Amino acid sequence: MSGRLGRRNASAPRKRTGPAGSCLLALALLLAGSPQPPAAGGLRMPAVDLELVLAVDVSSSMSLAELQVQRDGYVSAFRHPDLMRAIGSGARGAIALSYLEWAGPRHQRVVLPWTIIGSAEDARRFADALAAQPIMAEAGTSISGGLLAAAALLAKSQAVGERRVIDISGDGPNNAGQPVGPIRAMLTGSGVTINGLPVSLPHGSSNGFQSFARQYLALYYEHCVIGGPGAFVIGIDDLGMFEVAIRRKLLLEIVGQPARTRLASFARPATFDCSMPGTAPR
Repeated sequence: MSGRLGRRNASAPRKRTGPAGSCLLALALLLAGSPQPPAAGGLRMPAVDLELVLAVDVSSSMSLAELQVQRDGYVSAFRHPDLMRAIGSGARGAIALSYLEWAGPRHQRVVLPWTIIGSAEDARRFADALAAQPIMAEAGTSISGGLLAAAALLAKSQAVGERRVIDISGDGPNNAGQPVGPIRAMLTGSGVTINGLPVSLPHGSSNGFQSFARQYLALYYEHCVIGGPGAFVIGIDDLGMFEVAIRRKLLLEIVGQPARTRLASFARPATFDCSMPGTAPR
């Protein structure tokens, strides 16, 4: 089993991307098209097919067992040969990747910083490093905070990617921090794609947290979270789906998911309220 599990206590050190102000500044610089800082020693920045931030929900509404299965899904994906075949199929044969965990508006932790993956050995090292990291759950579900932290990572990336993608997972709607809409609009306006992995696992009332029906949460992510070229949602409503769903999502992101044609009958309803938290299934 990968990782070490725990609930964070008051004395445990926190590794955050920084206060909200610094995240907003980073987002502003990113959207303004500010040039990347030069690489150390004047080296050329690596050209990659994709700059990908994995922004993973670790809110305490998910059990520690569920968080472990989620983490193991990412570890397994980067050990799978299909992933390296997908990376190798790109024009540059490499991607830049970082792994971020988020929960409430004050909890965003960079678990693994930017890493270039261009070989099976690179992918294996990334998977091993991820498996060795502890999993720390926190209260709150601030999708906006997760997106801001991901934007800060993109602003600091030393790679030059053909595409920039934020892949954000979550088991509920945004319930803390800033509204998602303006942040999504600024990111997608700068050419960043936001993909979603809504997680609708049944909790009942055993842990005191509300469970959101798969249909609601998938719609919430589609209408209120994702955006940009080729954006898509892959939902999970069973613990056994994590490994396959995560691998499928990563493969689509690496090879470049083509934009979907949305039929008029499936257009987003104007009445969908992204400010409302939804309801639990009956």
